[in-house]
Amino acid sequence: MAVSYKDLGLVNTKELFAKAVAGGYAIPAYNFNNLEQLQAILQACVETKSPVILQVSAGARKYANATLLRNMAKGATEYVKELGYDIPVVLHLDHGDTFELCKECIDSGFSSVMIDGSHHSYEENIALTKKVVEYAHAHGVSVEGELGVLAGVEDDVVAEKSTYTRPEEVEDFVKRTGVDSLAISIGTSHGAHKFTPAQCTTNAEGKLVPPPLKFEILEEIEKRIPGFPIVLHGSSSVPQEEVDTINKYGGALKAAVGIPEEQLRKAAKSAVCKINIDSDGRLAMTAAVRKVFVESPGEFDPRKFLGPARDALKKLYMHKNINVLGSANKA
Repeated sequence: MAVSYKDLGLVNTKELFAKAVAGGYAIPAYNFNNLEQLQAILQACVETKSPVILQVSAGARKYANATLLRNMAKGATEYVKELGYDIPVVLHLDHGDTFELCKECIDSGFSSVMIDGSHHSYEENIALTKKVVEYAHAHGVSVEGELGVLAGVEDDVVAEKSTYTRPEEVEDFVKRTGVDSLAISIGTSHGAHKFTPAQCTTNAEGKLVPPPLKFEILEEIEKRIPGFPIVLHGSSSVPQEEVDTINKYGGALKAAVGIPEEQLRKAAKSAVCKINIDSDGRLAMTAAVRKVFVESPGEFDPRKFLGPARDALKKLYMHKNINVLGSANKA
């Protein structure tokens, strides 16, 4: 039996994106796989009064169970009220790759889905995206499409190199598919190793500085589809303090370089109204867990290491909402 997202207290992205584009900020899209991640995301967004998009990947559904995740999302809308501020919550399928997967999520209460047909030919991408849009819109669900390919690894999504979005295609794609938002490729990528040291320069502090995002592509897209909601995937900044902590406490995370936060802030002031962040959260939690294991090697209560991991994630996401995305006090 199909479940409507409205029955779970969720919202779709339509009004949220319109407000974000007009207001010059981006809504955080944070992936979650377990309870501690969900707690941290919701606590951070309630305390900063930010709307939030809870993202579930195909890998997360396999790991945590689709039914459990759906009920966690239902509990999320009740939890934010208990925390004292009723922020808008979206439940979004990240990188859906088939019509069947998108339909299953829509029928189980998701309020937004992404259909990623970027690995298909242009015409096949349009056909698949349009099919998902028609079914989703009949249920009031928002749809995100994608043009261009991001390099890197994220769960089941793997690509060796990026293909930048072609601005001359966006008008036709949006018109023919009817999508509500469009993920584009302008230099971001999945994972913690977005750039090699050879691709970066070194600043006065000895830190690696990656090449800038292709803002000229973004600007051209904005000219062609003015005011249309744009999405950036693969937008973790890979905080070096988290990388350093991981390596200090036994990790081997070398040459991990992300997107500078000032570039993401610039993007958030444009038509980019949704920014996906996952790897940064993984780094923060891993750093906190490793620290506990080294400093308290006799500890075996999961709450004693997952609790600090949750707190580190909450702190990171509050920072993102306030200083990077500009979504604080927008709920």
